[in-house]
Amino acid sequence: MKKNYNYTRAKLFLPEYGRHIQEMVETLLQLPTKEERTQQAKAVIAVMGNINPLLRDTADINHKLWDHLFIMSDFELDVDSPYPLPSRADLTVVPRKLDYNQHGIRFKHYGKYVQHFIERISKENDSQKTAKQMEDIMKYMAVKSYEFNQDFPTRESIVNDVEKLGYKIDATQGDENEFQISMKRSISHKATPSQKKRSFHAKSQKNR
Repeated sequence: MKKNYNYTRAKLFLPEYGRHIQEMVETLLQLPTKEERTQQAKAVIAVMGNINPLLRDTADINHKLWDHLFIMSDFELDVDSPYPLPSRADLTVVPRKLDYNQHGIRFKHYGKYVQHFIERISKENDSQKTAKQMEDIMKYMAVKSYEFNQDFPTRESIVNDVEKLGYKIDATQGDENEFQISMKRSISHKATPSQKKRSFHAKSQKNR
């Protein structure tokens, strides 16, 4: 006996109605007269309304059911419908593609605002004020670098990234140890309980 598996059958246009309704629609297409097809189509519409109760709460349910009937017939059903016949083009509108403006972000793990801040600070004349602002930004960049790479960055690597973004930093300023302590403190404050647990286990394994 030959077995009839679903994957060997024709694809359902609207799977929520099931294969029995699809077969009813295919039978409608084979009826010889338009009057017979229209009469039987109304009966199929009634069954579709019972099978898909979620449509009962929608506005103009009968219009939707008739549209679904035409979709399942692959728009080939010729009946006297109480509603305008839908076309394939009306129901298969291609959505407009959204253009995402990246604004030329050089380091995406830092984000565009870090880049904007550095560009703005580079235009300031107060060197003492900008130096303090840059230290705060670099600490934030270090946290973001750790989140992205899962590795503690050095102050030198952050300074290199800042310079690539257009701000020149005196390499003799700033202490690496102080930078690392401050960065790790910021990271520990932002860490989730699961991250803190993994960090604790990693330290335990290292000390064994």
